[in-house]
Amino acid sequence: MQQPIHSPARFPRLSCAAVLAAFACGAAASEGASASGPELSFSGFGSLGVAHASIRSADFTSSIMKYSGAGRSKRWSPHVDSRLGLQLDLAIDKQWSAVLQAVSEQRSDGAYKPVIEWANIKYQVTPDLSLRFGRIALPVFLAADYRKIGYAYPWVRPPVEMYNAIPLSNSDGIDASYRWNVGALKNVTQGFFGSTRKPLWDNASLAAHGIAGLSHTTSYRNLSMRASLLKADLSIDLARELFDGYRQFGAPGIALAERFDIDHQRVYAMSAGMNYDPGNWFVTGELGRIKSWSYLGDTYTAYASAGYRFGDLTPYLSYAMVDPDSVTSDPGLSPRGMPPQQAYIATVLNGYLNRLLSTIAVQSTFTAGARWDLQPNLALKVQYDRVRPQAGSRGSLVNVRDDYASDQTVHVASAVLDFVF
Repeated sequence: MQQPIHSPARFPRLSCAAVLAAFACGAAASEGASASGPELSFSGFGSLGVAHASIRSADFTSSIMKYSGAGRSKRWSPHVDSRLGLQLDLAIDKQWSAVLQAVSEQRSDGAYKPVIEWANIKYQVTPDLSLRFGRIALPVFLAADYRKIGYAYPWVRPPVEMYNAIPLSNSDGIDASYRWNVGALKNVTQGFFGSTRKPLWDNASLAAHGIAGLSHTTSYRNLSMRASLLKADLSIDLARELFDGYRQFGAPGIALAERFDIDHQRVYAMSAGMNYDPGNWFVTGELGRIKSWSYLGDTYTAYASAGYRFGDLTPYLSYAMVDPDSVTSDPGLSPRGMPPQQAYIATVLNGYLNRLLSTIAVQSTFTAGARWDLQPNLALKVQYDRVRPQAGSRGSLVNVRDDYASDQTVHVASAVLDFVF
Protein backbone atom coordinates (compact mmCIF):
# COMPACT_ATOMS: atom_id res chain seq x y z
CA MET A 1 0.00 0.00 0.00
CA GLN A 2 0.97 3.60 -0.38
CA GLN A 3 2.13 4.68 3.08
CA PRO A 4 0.92 8.14 4.11
CA ILE A 5 2.79 9.90 6.86
CA HIS A 6 -0.05 9.77 9.35
CA SER A 7 -3.24 7.82 9.83
CA PRO A 8 -6.66 9.33 9.25
CA ALA A 9 -9.12 9.93 12.05
CA ARG A 10 -10.44 6.68 13.48
CA PHE A 11 -13.40 5.74 11.26
CA PRO A 12 -13.56 2.91 12.32
CA ARG A 13 -10.68 0.39 12.62
CA LEU A 14 -10.03 -0.64 9.03
CA SER A 15 -8.14 -3.43 7.33
CA CYS A 16 -4.85 -2.85 5.53
CA ALA A 17 -6.46 -3.17 2.11
CA ALA A 18 -9.31 -0.89 3.12
CA VAL A 19 -7.74 2.17 4.63
CA LEU A 20 -4.69 2.56 2.36
CA ALA A 21 -3.24 4.57 5.18
CA ALA A 22 -1.10 2.66 7.69
CA PHE A 23 2.67 2.04 7.84
CA ALA A 24 2.17 -1.48 9.12
CA CYS A 25 0.48 -2.54 5.89
CA GLY A 26 3.54 -1.80 3.77
CA ALA A 27 5.85 -3.42 6.29
CA ALA A 28 3.77 -6.61 6.36
CA ALA A 29 3.65 -6.77 2.56
CA SER A 30 7.44 -6.38 2.32
CA GLU A 31 8.07 -9.13 4.86
CA GLY A 32 5.72 -11.45 2.98
CA ALA A 33 7.42 -10.66 -0.30
CA SER A 34 10.86 -11.45 1.09
CA ALA A 35 9.68 -14.86 2.28
CA SER A 36 7.78 -16.04 -0.77
CA GLY A 37 8.81 -13.75 -3.61
CA PRO A 38 7.08 -10.65 -5.01
CA GLU A 39 3.55 -10.04 -3.75
CA LEU A 40 0.84 -8.22 -5.71
CA SER A 41 -2.30 -6.89 -4.01
CA PHE A 42 -5.40 -5.13 -5.31
CA SER A 43 -7.73 -2.73 -3.48
CA GLY A 44 -10.13 0.08 -4.21
CA PHE A 45 -12.40 2.78 -2.89
CA GLY A 46 -15.30 4.86 -4.06
CA SER A 47 -18.08 7.31 -3.28
CA LEU A 48 -21.60 7.38 -4.70
CA GLY A 49 -23.02 10.80 -3.92
CA VAL A 50 -25.69 13.31 -4.77
CA ALA A 51 -25.84 16.99 -3.84
CA HIS A 52 -28.53 19.68 -4.09
CA ALA A 53 -27.81 23.43 -3.99
CA SER A 54 -30.36 26.21 -3.56
CA ILE A 55 -28.64 28.56 -6.01
CA ARG A 56 -29.61 28.76 -9.71
CA SER A 57 -27.04 31.25 -11.00
CA ALA A 58 -23.93 29.15 -10.22
CA ASP A 59 -22.80 25.63 -9.32
CA PHE A 60 -21.62 24.37 -5.97
CA THR A 61 -18.90 21.76 -6.33
CA SER A 62 -16.24 20.02 -4.28
CA SER A 63 -13.33 21.16 -6.46
CA ILE A 64 -12.70 24.01 -8.87
CA MET A 65 -11.11 21.38 -11.14
CA LYS A 66 -14.56 19.94 -11.94
CA TYR A 67 -16.73 20.87 -14.92
CA SER A 68 -20.07 21.23 -13.13
CA GLY A 69 -21.89 20.78 -9.86
CA ALA A 70 -25.20 21.26 -8.09
CA GLY A 71 -27.32 24.36 -8.69
CA ARG A 72 -27.18 25.91 -12.13
CA SER A 73 -26.23 22.77 -14.08
CA LYS A 74 -28.31 20.22 -12.16
CA ARG A 75 -30.67 20.68 -9.23
CA TRP A 76 -29.45 17.30 -7.95
CA SER A 77 -25.94 16.49 -9.11
CA PRO A 78 -24.02 13.20 -8.78
CA HIS A 79 -20.82 14.88 -9.99
CA VAL A 80 -19.93 16.79 -6.82
CA ASP A 81 -18.67 13.84 -4.77
CA SER A 82 -18.86 10.62 -6.84
CA ARG A 83 -15.64 8.82 -7.71
CA LEU A 84 -14.06 5.39 -8.02
CA GLY A 85 -10.45 4.48 -7.32
CA LEU A 86 -8.45 1.30 -7.93
CA GLN A 87 -4.99 0.53 -6.61
CA LEU A 88 -2.30 -2.07 -7.29
CA ASP A 89 0.54 -2.60 -4.83
CA LEU A 90 3.65 -4.61 -5.63
CA ALA A 91 6.04 -5.63 -2.86
CA ILE A 92 9.20 -7.01 -4.43
CA ASP A 93 11.35 -7.50 -1.33
CA LYS A 94 12.08 -5.75 1.96
CA GLN A 95 13.49 -2.72 0.15
CA TRP A 96 11.65 -2.33 -3.17
CA SER A 97 7.91 -1.79 -3.71
CA ALA A 98 5.62 0.02 -6.14
CA VAL A 99 2.10 1.43 -6.24
CA LEU A 100 -0.30 2.36 -9.04
CA GLN A 101 -3.58 4.13 -8.30
CA ALA A 102 -6.17 5.28 -10.86
CA VAL A 103 -9.14 7.50 -9.99
CA SER A 104 -12.25 8.20 -12.03
CA GLU A 105 -14.23 11.34 -11.16
CA GLN A 106 -15.59 14.27 -13.09
CA ARG A 107 -12.79 16.28 -14.69
CA SER A 108 -12.60 19.82 -16.01
CA ASP A 109 -13.86 18.62 -19.42
CA GLY A 110 -16.87 16.87 -17.89
CA ALA A 111 -15.57 13.37 -18.64
CA TYR A 112 -14.94 10.56 -16.17
CA LYS A 113 -11.86 9.22 -17.91
CA PRO A 114 -9.60 7.67 -15.23
CA VAL A 115 -6.41 9.50 -14.36
CA ILE A 116 -3.32 8.14 -12.68
CA GLU A 117 -3.27 9.57 -9.15
CA TRP A 118 -0.23 7.66 -7.88
CA ALA A 119 2.44 5.76 -9.79
CA ASN A 120 5.71 5.44 -7.94
CA ILE A 121 8.52 3.15 -6.88
CA LYS A 122 9.67 3.08 -3.27
CA TYR A 123 13.12 2.17 -1.99
CA GLN A 124 13.45 1.52 1.75
CA VAL A 125 17.03 2.65 2.33
CA THR A 126 16.93 1.87 6.06
CA PRO A 127 14.06 0.97 8.41
CA ASP A 128 13.59 4.71 8.98
CA LEU A 129 14.54 6.28 5.63
CA SER A 130 12.65 5.76 2.36
CA LEU A 131 12.82 7.27 -1.13
CA ARG A 132 10.06 7.38 -3.76
CA PHE A 133 10.22 8.15 -7.47
CA GLY A 134 7.28 8.86 -9.77
CA ARG A 135 3.82 10.35 -9.22
CA ILE A 136 3.42 11.01 -5.52
CA ALA A 137 0.74 12.54 -3.30
CA LEU A 138 1.58 16.14 -2.37
CA PRO A 139 2.03 16.03 1.43
CA VAL A 140 0.11 19.25 2.09
CA PHE A 141 -2.90 19.36 4.48
CA LEU A 142 -3.91 16.70 6.99
CA ALA A 143 -5.91 14.63 4.50
CA ALA A 144 -3.37 14.93 1.67
CA ASP A 145 -2.59 11.21 1.66
CA TYR A 146 -6.24 10.11 1.57
CA ARG A 147 -8.20 13.13 0.29
CA LYS A 148 -9.70 11.01 -2.51
CA ILE A 149 -10.80 8.25 -0.10
CA GLY A 150 -14.11 9.45 1.32
CA TYR A 151 -14.35 6.53 3.75
CA ALA A 152 -11.20 7.73 5.56
CA TYR A 153 -12.67 11.01 6.88
CA PRO A 154 -15.90 11.86 8.73
CA TRP A 155 -17.42 14.43 6.35
CA VAL A 156 -19.01 14.08 2.93
CA ARG A 157 -16.02 16.05 1.59
CA PRO A 158 -12.99 17.86 3.06
CA PRO A 159 -13.72 21.59 3.66
CA VAL A 160 -13.60 23.26 0.25
CA GLU A 161 -12.29 26.53 1.71
CA MET A 162 -9.06 24.76 2.69
CA TYR A 163 -8.67 22.06 0.04
CA ASN A 164 -9.65 24.23 -2.94
CA ALA A 165 -6.79 26.56 -2.01
CA ILE A 166 -4.46 23.92 -3.49
CA PRO A 167 -6.59 21.69 -5.73
CA LEU A 168 -3.50 19.79 -6.87
CA SER A 169 -3.21 16.42 -5.15
CA ASN A 170 0.00 14.98 -6.66
CA SER A 171 3.21 15.79 -8.49
CA ASP A 172 5.72 13.92 -10.62
CA GLY A 173 9.11 13.76 -8.96
CA ILE A 174 10.85 12.41 -5.88
CA ASP A 175 10.47 12.50 -2.13
CA ALA A 176 12.34 11.30 0.93
CA SER A 177 10.77 10.43 4.29
CA TYR A 178 12.64 9.96 7.56
CA ARG A 179 11.10 8.64 10.78
CA TRP A 180 12.59 9.61 14.11
CA ASN A 181 11.42 9.56 17.70
CA VAL A 182 12.01 11.74 20.73
CA GLY A 183 10.74 9.82 23.71
CA ALA A 184 7.03 9.17 23.13
CA LEU A 185 6.91 11.66 20.24
CA LYS A 186 6.87 9.97 16.83
CA ASN A 187 8.07 12.15 13.96
CA VAL A 188 8.15 11.88 10.20
CA THR A 189 9.96 14.51 8.12
CA GLN A 190 9.38 14.50 4.37
CA GLY A 191 11.06 16.51 1.62
CA PHE A 192 9.74 16.53 -1.94
CA PHE A 193 10.48 17.94 -5.39
CA GLY A 194 8.55 17.64 -8.65
CA SER A 195 6.25 19.17 -11.25
CA THR A 196 2.77 18.68 -12.66
CA ARG A 197 0.50 19.72 -15.52
CA LYS A 198 -3.31 19.67 -15.41
CA PRO A 199 -5.92 20.47 -18.09
CA LEU A 200 -8.39 23.24 -17.31
CA TRP A 201 -11.38 24.64 -19.20
CA ASP A 202 -11.47 25.99 -22.77
CA ASN A 203 -8.26 24.18 -23.76
CA ALA A 204 -6.34 25.98 -21.04
CA SER A 205 -3.87 24.25 -18.73
CA LEU A 206 -2.08 24.62 -15.42
CA ALA A 207 1.64 23.89 -15.17
CA ALA A 208 3.59 23.87 -11.92
CA HIS A 209 7.36 23.44 -12.07
CA GLY A 210 9.90 23.35 -9.31
CA ILE A 211 7.38 22.14 -6.74
CA ALA A 212 9.50 21.78 -3.62
CA GLY A 213 8.81 21.68 0.06
CA LEU A 214 8.93 20.10 3.48
CA SER A 215 6.25 18.37 5.52
CA HIS A 216 6.57 17.30 9.13
CA THR A 217 4.22 15.15 11.21
CA THR A 218 4.40 14.62 14.96
CA SER A 219 2.23 12.07 16.76
CA TYR A 220 1.73 11.58 20.49
CA ARG A 221 -0.79 9.01 21.64
CA ASN A 222 -4.15 10.22 20.23
CA LEU A 223 -2.79 13.52 18.90
CA SER A 224 -1.37 14.05 15.40
CA MET A 225 -0.03 17.35 14.07
CA ARG A 226 1.24 18.25 10.62
CA ALA A 227 2.94 21.33 9.19
CA SER A 228 4.04 21.86 5.61
CA LEU A 229 5.65 24.44 3.36
CA LEU A 230 5.49 24.37 -0.45
CA LYS A 231 6.76 26.61 -3.22
CA ALA A 232 6.17 26.28 -6.96
CA ASP A 233 6.67 28.10 -10.24
CA LEU A 234 3.12 28.33 -11.60
CA SER A 235 1.74 29.09 -15.08
CA ILE A 236 -1.96 29.21 -16.02
CA ASP A 237 -2.91 30.23 -19.57
CA LEU A 238 -6.62 30.58 -18.82
CA ALA A 239 -6.61 34.39 -19.17
CA ARG A 240 -3.76 34.83 -21.62
CA GLU A 241 -5.85 36.84 -24.14
CA LEU A 242 -6.88 39.28 -21.41
CA PHE A 243 -3.32 40.08 -20.43
CA ASP A 244 -2.10 40.15 -24.03
CA GLY A 245 -4.82 42.76 -24.61
CA TYR A 246 -3.60 44.86 -21.70
CA ARG A 247 -0.04 44.77 -23.03
CA GLN A 248 -1.23 46.52 -26.19
CA PHE A 249 -1.81 49.67 -24.11
CA GLY A 250 1.85 50.25 -23.36
CA ALA A 251 3.39 50.78 -19.92
CA PRO A 252 0.12 51.04 -17.88
CA GLY A 253 -1.29 47.89 -19.46
CA ILE A 254 1.99 46.01 -19.15
CA ALA A 255 2.12 46.90 -15.46
CA LEU A 256 -1.37 45.44 -14.94
CA ALA A 257 -0.46 42.30 -16.86
CA GLU A 258 2.73 41.82 -14.84
CA ARG A 259 0.79 42.35 -11.62
CA PHE A 260 -1.97 39.80 -12.21
CA ASP A 261 -0.88 37.33 -14.92
CA ILE A 262 0.21 33.83 -13.89
CA ASP A 263 3.19 33.18 -16.11
CA HIS A 264 6.05 31.48 -14.24
CA GLN A 265 4.76 33.08 -11.07
CA ARG A 266 6.20 32.02 -7.72
CA VAL A 267 3.58 30.64 -5.33
CA TYR A 268 4.01 29.72 -1.67
CA ALA A 269 1.69 27.61 0.47
CA MET A 270 1.94 27.00 4.21
CA SER A 271 -0.35 24.92 6.38
CA ALA A 272 -0.58 23.52 9.89
CA GLY A 273 -3.17 21.14 11.30
CA MET A 274 -4.01 18.88 14.19
CA ASN A 275 -6.25 15.90 14.84
CA TYR A 276 -7.12 14.62 18.30
CA ASP A 277 -9.07 11.38 18.47
CA PRO A 278 -9.23 9.50 21.79
CA GLY A 279 -11.90 7.12 20.45
CA ASN A 280 -15.40 8.28 21.40
CA TRP A 281 -14.99 11.75 19.91
CA PHE A 282 -12.67 13.75 17.70
CA VAL A 283 -11.64 17.34 17.08
CA THR A 284 -9.59 18.47 14.10
CA GLY A 285 -8.62 21.72 12.38
CA GLU A 286 -6.18 23.37 10.00
CA LEU A 287 -4.79 26.79 9.14
CA GLY A 288 -3.39 27.72 5.73
CA ARG A 289 -1.69 30.64 3.99
CA ILE A 290 -1.31 31.03 0.21
CA LYS A 291 0.78 33.76 -1.44
CA SER A 292 0.75 34.08 -5.22
CA TRP A 293 1.14 37.77 -6.31
CA SER A 294 -1.40 37.19 -9.11
CA TYR A 295 -5.13 37.03 -9.80
CA LEU A 296 -5.20 33.96 -7.56
CA GLY A 297 -4.72 36.33 -4.64
CA ASP A 298 -3.13 35.92 -1.23
CA THR A 299 -5.44 34.09 1.14
CA TYR A 300 -5.84 32.76 4.66
CA THR A 301 -7.83 29.56 5.11
CA ALA A 302 -8.98 27.69 8.19
CA TYR A 303 -11.49 25.17 9.49
CA ALA A 304 -12.40 23.43 12.73
CA SER A 305 -14.51 20.30 13.12
CA ALA A 306 -15.68 18.07 15.97
CA GLY A 307 -17.86 15.01 16.33
CA TYR A 308 -19.01 12.40 18.83
CA ARG A 309 -19.52 8.68 18.21
CA PHE A 310 -22.70 6.98 19.38
CA GLY A 311 -21.86 3.45 18.36
CA ASP A 312 -21.96 3.39 14.55
CA LEU A 313 -23.44 6.91 14.31
CA THR A 314 -21.16 9.97 14.31
CA PRO A 315 -22.78 13.42 14.16
CA TYR A 316 -20.36 16.30 13.54
CA LEU A 317 -20.17 20.07 13.17
CA SER A 318 -17.67 22.15 11.20
CA TYR A 319 -16.89 25.75 10.40
CA ALA A 320 -14.58 26.80 7.56
CA MET A 321 -13.50 30.13 6.09
CA VAL A 322 -11.25 31.62 3.46
CA ASP A 323 -10.32 35.30 3.48
CA PRO A 324 -8.00 37.15 1.08
CA ASP A 325 -5.11 39.42 1.96
CA SER A 326 -5.25 41.02 -1.50
CA VAL A 327 -7.62 43.00 -3.70
CA THR A 328 -10.72 41.31 -5.14
CA SER A 329 -11.35 44.15 -7.62
CA ASP A 330 -9.24 46.70 -9.48
CA PRO A 331 -10.04 49.84 -11.54
CA GLY A 332 -7.77 48.58 -14.32
CA LEU A 333 -6.94 50.97 -17.15
CA SER A 334 -8.45 54.44 -17.02
CA PRO A 335 -10.26 55.09 -20.33
CA ARG A 336 -10.17 58.84 -19.73
CA GLY A 337 -8.53 60.65 -22.64
CA MET A 338 -8.49 57.59 -24.89
CA PRO A 339 -10.02 57.51 -28.37
CA PRO A 340 -13.55 56.00 -28.24
CA GLN A 341 -12.54 52.63 -29.66
CA GLN A 342 -9.58 52.23 -27.28
CA ALA A 343 -11.72 53.40 -24.35
CA TYR A 344 -14.30 50.74 -25.17
CA ILE A 345 -11.65 48.00 -25.38
CA ALA A 346 -10.11 49.15 -22.08
CA THR A 347 -13.53 49.06 -20.40
CA VAL A 348 -14.16 45.53 -21.67
CA LEU A 349 -10.75 44.37 -20.47
CA ASN A 350 -11.37 45.92 -17.06
CA GLY A 351 -14.66 44.05 -16.82
CA TYR A 352 -12.98 40.73 -17.57
CA LEU A 353 -10.21 41.48 -15.07
CA ASN A 354 -12.71 42.08 -12.28
CA ARG A 355 -14.62 38.93 -13.15
CA LEU A 356 -11.30 37.13 -12.81
CA LEU A 357 -10.57 38.76 -9.46
CA SER A 358 -14.02 37.75 -8.23
CA THR A 359 -12.78 34.15 -8.31
CA ILE A 360 -10.58 34.97 -5.30
CA ALA A 361 -12.59 33.20 -2.65
CA VAL A 362 -14.10 35.12 0.26
CA GLN A 363 -16.38 32.61 1.91
CA SER A 364 -17.48 30.91 5.10
CA THR A 365 -19.34 27.63 5.57
CA PHE A 366 -21.17 26.14 8.52
CA THR A 367 -21.60 22.37 8.25
CA ALA A 368 -23.72 19.86 10.17
CA GLY A 369 -23.78 16.20 9.27
CA ALA A 370 -23.72 12.60 10.39
CA ARG A 371 -21.89 9.44 9.41
CA TRP A 372 -23.45 6.01 9.83
CA ASP A 373 -21.13 3.01 9.51
CA LEU A 374 -23.54 0.48 8.01
CA GLN A 375 -21.00 -2.33 8.06
CA PRO A 376 -17.23 -2.74 7.86
CA ASN A 377 -15.91 -0.84 4.80
CA LEU A 378 -19.28 0.87 4.07
CA ALA A 379 -20.51 4.21 5.43
CA LEU A 380 -23.49 6.44 4.67
CA LYS A 381 -23.13 10.20 5.25
CA VAL A 382 -25.62 13.05 5.09
CA GLN A 383 -24.58 16.68 5.34
CA TYR A 384 -25.97 20.22 5.29
CA ASP A 385 -23.74 23.16 4.32
CA ARG A 386 -24.63 26.83 4.75
CA VAL A 387 -22.26 28.48 2.28
CA ARG A 388 -21.86 32.26 2.30
CA PRO A 389 -19.70 33.93 -0.41
CA GLN A 390 -18.99 37.54 0.56
CA ALA A 391 -17.55 40.87 -0.54
CA GLY A 392 -18.32 40.55 -4.24
CA SER A 393 -16.65 37.14 -4.45
CA ARG A 394 -18.21 34.03 -5.94
CA GLY A 395 -16.38 31.97 -3.30
CA SER A 396 -15.89 28.37 -4.38
CA LEU A 397 -18.81 28.45 -6.83
CA VAL A 398 -18.25 27.73 -10.53
CA ASN A 399 -20.20 28.28 -13.77
CA VAL A 400 -21.35 31.67 -12.53
CA ARG A 401 -24.02 33.46 -14.61
CA ASP A 402 -23.98 37.20 -15.28
CA ASP A 403 -26.92 37.70 -12.92
CA TYR A 404 -25.11 36.08 -9.98
CA ALA A 405 -25.23 38.21 -6.83
CA SER A 406 -22.68 37.75 -4.07
CA ASP A 407 -23.50 37.91 -0.35
CA GLN A 408 -26.35 35.41 -0.73
CA THR A 409 -26.51 32.25 1.32
CA VAL A 410 -26.31 28.96 -0.56
CA HIS A 411 -27.89 25.94 1.11
CA VAL A 412 -26.38 22.59 0.11
CA ALA A 413 -27.75 19.16 1.03
CA SER A 414 -25.58 16.11 0.32
CA ALA A 415 -25.69 12.35 0.75
CA VAL A 416 -22.91 9.94 -0.08
CA LEU A 417 -22.20 6.23 0.26
CA ASP A 418 -18.47 5.64 0.82
CA PHE A 419 -16.87 2.22 0.48
CA VAL A 420 -13.51 0.52 0.38
CA PHE A 421 -12.60 -2.99 -0.72
